[in-house]
Amino acid sequence: MPIRLPTFRLKLAASLLLVAGADVLLFDRYPGAGVGVLSLALLAAVVATNPAILHRRLGIFALVAAAWFALLQVERATLLGGLLFALALGVAALAPRAGEGEDALRWTRRLAVAGVKGLFGPILDLRPLRQAAGRRPGPRAPARLAAAALPVAGGAVFLGLFAAANPLIAEAFARLRLPAIEPARLVFWGLAGAVAWTALRPRGLKPRLASRPRRIRDGARPVASTASVAASLVVFNLVFALQNGLDAAFLWSGARLPSDMSHAEYAHRGAYPLVATALLAGAFVLVFLRPGSATSASRPVRALLAAWIAQNLFLLASTALRTLEYVDAYALTRTRIAALLWMGLVAAGLALIAWRLLAGRSGRWLVNANAACAGAVLVLCSLVDLGAVAAAWNVRHAREVGGRGVALDLCYLGRLEGAALVSLAELEQRPLPPDLADRVRWKRQEVRAGMLRRQADWRSWRWRDARRLARDAGLPGALPPPLPGERGCDGRPRPLTPPAKPGT
Repeated sequence: MPIRLPTFRLKLAASLLLVAGADVLLFDRYPGAGVGVLSLALLAAVVATNPAILHRRLGIFALVAAAWFALLQVERATLLGGLLFALALGVAALAPRAGEGEDALRWTRRLAVAGVKGLFGPILDLRPLRQAAGRRPGPRAPARLAAAALPVAGGAVFLGLFAAANPLIAEAFARLRLPAIEPARLVFWGLAGAVAWTALRPRGLKPRLASRPRRIRDGARPVASTASVAASLVVFNLVFALQNGLDAAFLWSGARLPSDMSHAEYAHRGAYPLVATALLAGAFVLVFLRPGSATSASRPVRALLAAWIAQNLFLLASTALRTLEYVDAYALTRTRIAALLWMGLVAAGLALIAWRLLAGRSGRWLVNANAACAGAVLVLCSLVDLGAVAAAWNVRHAREVGGRGVALDLCYLGRLEGAALVSLAELEQRPLPPDLADRVRWKRQEVRAGMLRRQADWRSWRWRDARRLARDAGLPGALPPPLPGERGCDGRPRPLTPPAKPGT
């Protein structure tokens, strides 16, 4: 990308301002509203320095999406929301250099190239910057720096002497709270500057390549013979029928397992290997059954494929049921919710692969359809607090309140921080054993105190936490405070350490 000095200077000034803003809003701060404010500032800087974005429909759509994810960071700052904002902003910044109708795979490559080149952006700009400066009349950059060094250095020396001689100047300097220059802060400045420079001066694929997007071609030449693929599908259907038959007998109907195995163990052992099995099935279809080949046109092969895909979907449903059985026996966590969502994505991907083959869709359609499904799930996860869902489920199904699950894990609820406050507050209103009531009350107060401490600083303030605190304060009844003393993460009092005897 050729360098134009006025625009380059504007981007450089914007980058320095963004680094300063990142230092004030993010460095050594709990992520909160400051993340959203800085995201909006970065978005505004990208639009101001790259107005060509507004001339592309994709660019405008990506800007709207980026603004939405930036505002979502004010509501609740999360890593996923930040990644989605970065993705939308990257699409917006690169939209003027992209071709029309590019697929998700092409955009993945474009964003990856931009990210890698962005790490070395300032270094790559040094040579063309010197060339651009050399073509302009007037003193060169080194001469200007030398001319500026004398007044700056001389002024600093005289100001230091005046500070030593004048107590008013010295006191004014003492009141200045300049940030301490420490290694961690310098690294943070470098990362913030790299991110800002990458967004303001994106480096994707070359425009001449972007204007001619490559198609994902569906090869007509089969990788294996029709007889081999048909025989494989027969074997696969038989093997899957065995596994699905066992799941139907023991998992879905609830039949008695051997005495040395529980339903929870049966459910847990097979969850993740079966997801890998479904992924291998999808890879088999993509490699050996390409649209347009003689193998995919065979009616027996298509019938066997439809039966096998149906068995894969049943297998994934059984895998989801296994996970739910395990959750019912133990507890719900963010990871297990994510696993269920991942299983749904794998099932959708298998269905799309089968539809692509049966309906003769292109590879580009398959890539874009899978990307749309994944994007929808990620946006849903950025809106819904999975921690709050896990906390509410665990509180409702804990053994202490009549549920079938394990004992309530207050340590895990504490790690969820604000996501568990409302569930703890509602649990505290219920009739509980005295020991559990005291521990729940202590955990609720600990979580609330941490939230209030973070909410006191506007940079770490979160709108969702503000609503949670308001709901917590609106619950009826005044409950007694918990018993004093040091506690563990589960709220149990720690035993007092007896004083050491003299002479020991």
